Amino acid sequence: MTFSLIGRCARTGQFGAVATTSGLSIGSRVPFLAPKVGGVLTQHRTDPRLGPRGVELLRSGCSAQETIAALEASTPYHGYRQLAAIDAAGRTAHFHGARVKPAHNDAHGADCVAIGNILVSDQIPAAMVAAFVAEPERPLGDRLIAALKAGEDAGGEGRPLVSAVLLIVHEESFPYADLRIDNDVDPIGALSRLWDLYSPNLDEYVLRAVDPDNARGG
Repeated sequence: MTFSLIGRCARTGQFGAVATTSGLSIGSRVPFLAPKVGGVLTQHRTDPRLGPRGVELLRSGCSAQETIAALEASTPYHGYRQLAAIDAAGRTAHFHGARVKPAHNDAHGADCVAIGNILVSDQIPAAMVAAFVAEPERPLGDRLIAALKAGEDAGGEGRPLVSAVLLIVHEESFPYADLRIDNDVDPIGALSRLWDLYSPNLDEYVLRAVDPDNARGG
């Protein structure tokens, strides 16, 4: 009951992910990223332990494909899992367990991969990728929101969505953006509005942490 995308901005080196579902608290369970390393999506009977484990594999030098293969091999319940990864070079990989419920699918594009399960249509990941790659010059957050909206417009999942997340990492150890919506009748719309409000302050919040003498205040 989840559709998500993980991607890289080749221009800035940022990594980001978006996801939405009819369950609560998707932001704490599905996307896991590390700056200059890449990240992992873990969903469908979600095992959040696979996210940090995958990031550490990427950090150790494993490719996206090697990371996904290692995660599949290391969990005895891999039949229930749906995974995706992107590495520092922008290479992507995915895994669908044999017990992942339909409709499910994946789609890969330049610097991105989308996955989904229990969807209205198996074409939703492809719609998300098409939206993400359409305007590579736009800020990564804008492209991620566009991908999430495209997934919803393509049919989304069969039950009402209630939570959504947008996560971006850049140069620092803390997230560049970590925005979450829970228990909302329109979580993608709410996430889009929150991104519009938050994005003008992204660099200021980083500056307050790393160079507070030159920050504007607050």
